[in-house]
Amino acid sequence: MRKQSVTFFFGWMILLWVFSGCQTAYYKTMEKMGTHKRDILADRIEGARDSQQDAKEQFNSALEQFSATLKFKGGSLEDKYKKLDKVYEKSADKAGEVKERIKKVEHVAGALFDEWEEELEQFTNAKLKKNSATQLNSTKRRYKTLITAMKKAEKKIHPVLSALKNQVLTLKHSLNAAAISSLQDELVTVETDVASLVKDMETAIKEANSFLDTMAKEGGGK
Repeated sequence: MRKQSVTFFFGWMILLWVFSGCQTAYYKTMEKMGTHKRDILADRIEGARDSQQDAKEQFNSALEQFSATLKFKGGSLEDKYKKLDKVYEKSADKAGEVKERIKKVEHVAGALFDEWEEELEQFTNAKLKKNSATQLNSTKRRYKTLITAMKKAEKKIHPVLSALKNQVLTLKHSLNAAAISSLQDELVTVETDVASLVKDMETAIKEANSFLDTMAKEGGGK
C-alpha cells in the first residue's frame, strides 16, 4: 500500500511538472506573438465570467424543471424523469466548466504576478519601481477579491448538484406519484440553495467586470 501511495505521489508530481512546463512554453509562445500574460488573464477572466453566467442560467433552468416535475398532474412520469435527468447532466457539465475556468485564471494570474515581481528588480529608477510595485499590490488586492468571489460561488455548486442528483435518483427508482409527493419537502431547500448560488455567481460576475474595467483603464498592468 505504501509503495502504491509513493508511486501515485511521484506520478502526480510528474503530471504537474509536465503541465507547468507546457503552460510556461505556451506563455512564451504567446508573448512572442504579441499576447502577454495580462492579455491572457483578461481573456480567461472573461471566460470564467461567461461560464458562471451560463451556469447561473442553467441552474435556474434546472430549478424550473424540478418545480415543473413536482407539479406533475398526468402524462408520462418517465418523460418527466428523463427531462430532469438531462437538465442535471447539463448542470453538472456547466459546473465542471466553471471549475476548470477558475483554475486557468489562477494559473495565469500566478505566472503574471511572479513575472511582475521578478521584473521589479530590473528597474534602475527608484520612483518608477515604486509606482510599479504599488500598481502590482493594487492589482493583487483586486484579483484576490475577484477570485474569492468566484470560488465562493463555485463552492456552492456541489450542494445544489447533489440535491438535484438525489431528486433524479428518487424518480428513477420510484416512478410513481408517491415519489413526487416525497420530493415536495425538498423544493424549498433546493430553491433556497439555488437562490444563494445565483446571488454569489452574480457577485462574482460583477467583480469580474469591475476587474476587467480597471485593467482596461490602466492599460492591462505593468
